[in-house]
Amino acid sequence: MAAPHHDTTPGTREDWWRDAAIYQVYPRSFADGDGDGTGDLAGVRAKLPYLAELGVDAVWFTPWYLSPLADGGYDVADYRTIDPAFGTLDEAEKLIAEARALGIRTIVDIVPNHVSDQHPWFRAALAAGPGSPERKLFHFRPGRGDHGELPPNDWPSQFAGPTWTRVEDGEWYLHLFTPQQPDLNWAHPVVREEHESVLRFWFERGVAGVRIDSAALPAKDPALPDFVEGRDPHPYVDRDELHEIYRSWRRVADAYGAVFVGEVWLPDSERFARYLRPDELHTAFNFTFLTCPWDPDRLRGAIDDTLAEHAPVGAPATWVLCNHDVTRTVTRYGRAETGFDFATKAFGTPTDLELGTRRARAAALLTLALPGSVYLYQGEELGLPEADIPRDRIQDPMHFRSGGTDPGRDGCRVPLPWNADAPYAGFGSGTEPWLPQPDGWSAYAADRQAADPASMLTLYRTALRLRRSEPGLGDGPLEWLPAPDGVLALRRAPGLVCVVNLARTPAALPDHETVLLTSGPLDTDGRLPTDTAAWLRG
Repeated sequence: MAAPHHDTTPGTREDWWRDAAIYQVYPRSFADGDGDGTGDLAGVRAKLPYLAELGVDAVWFTPWYLSPLADGGYDVADYRTIDPAFGTLDEAEKLIAEARALGIRTIVDIVPNHVSDQHPWFRAALAAGPGSPERKLFHFRPGRGDHGELPPNDWPSQFAGPTWTRVEDGEWYLHLFTPQQPDLNWAHPVVREEHESVLRFWFERGVAGVRIDSAALPAKDPALPDFVEGRDPHPYVDRDELHEIYRSWRRVADAYGAVFVGEVWLPDSERFARYLRPDELHTAFNFTFLTCPWDPDRLRGAIDDTLAEHAPVGAPATWVLCNHDVTRTVTRYGRAETGFDFATKAFGTPTDLELGTRRARAAALLTLALPGSVYLYQGEELGLPEADIPRDRIQDPMHFRSGGTDPGRDGCRVPLPWNADAPYAGFGSGTEPWLPQPDGWSAYAADRQAADPASMLTLYRTALRLRRSEPGLGDGPLEWLPAPDGVLALRRAPGLVCVVNLARTPAALPDHETVLLTSGPLDTDGRLPTDTAAWLRG
């Protein structure tokens, strides 16, 4: 096995993650290198120059491991094997090295709460029967009722539907997500040892960091009591036992100079900050900002709350507008005028794409001006809207477990458009991609946008270049400046200001020497139009 990988590239910083721009790749939908309809590692390797030109510091891959794909790869059957649909382990190692040669680090996804029902551990547990050591790696229990016909408890699912499934011998097993994703028993030392081994496996192959899926869920109350709203501690969310697990992971990561970002959804800011103590996770996703509507007071409140949460532990904030689980930004912001609830999805919800695009462009400059690191979901730089997927083509289990009322997350996972004049918008497929692209998708193609100085892609490229070259951007202090109602104005460094106009009328810009970048044209009198942002110097 290779020696621990340490970054020795000249000019690199050990704390690169504090202000990194990180690009999220959903491999099935990024680029198809072998033409079979599914994105793969060959496709990503071919597009590495695009990512380098975009100006990102790292790429985060959603799970690329062997998986039956019951939940988009978050049902992992083998962490040490690349799913054949994506390629091979050798290709993954080449991709990591080729990306690093271009200055791009690699972050992989680890899913500690559960594995696939096709994982060797679970298959062995089913075969071994009740009371066996194999079943103790999971949460198998006898049922309640006269004949064990009732689930062991009443825990609600993270998806719609039940959290317990009964097997042929009468026992039940716990799954907070789908039945194809049995929960692991993190009180068992073998579970902990295996995951630390998996971390080492990828760190030794040059991976620079790990994103931890559902990071607040793995530990469970061993008694598995019924759920009682408001009970403290919660039986399976944010339990104190988690912190020692992540401290042990941190010791592994520190040996390789690697970093963590946790998916931590918690309403309690003090509890959230505990995960970011110096000996635990380096960063955690910021869902307060992600779910905030296009409203000046709420956006400022979300920014202030986020910075206040992170300040006590000295951790940098993370900022993100979209990911593979939420409705795309252009569509969300285009629905704001209709009272759209950001936590709700609906079939056929009317969207003003012109409004949504204008706001998404302004939001991009606001996000990239904030202190800390920023995550960009594939296709955001192209201004892609949410796609309407025909009901008979939906694959997301959220749709089926909701009884068909939730359209699911496939609309933000549609294969990317690369070349306007190529079949399937240049995704690379010789056959129809795994999810259908909507009519007009080629209008968003990267090659067309690269040649357009007013495109979303050009805006992101320019903003990311400035963010890297301007010492006042990235990590550091933020100061709010006086501004008219509906306008957000913040100073990142002496002489460097971001202004966003969310009011209904144009706004005068603060005194400045130079306009570095705007999300849209200024008015003829130099005023900032509504739903527009500007970066200023002086």
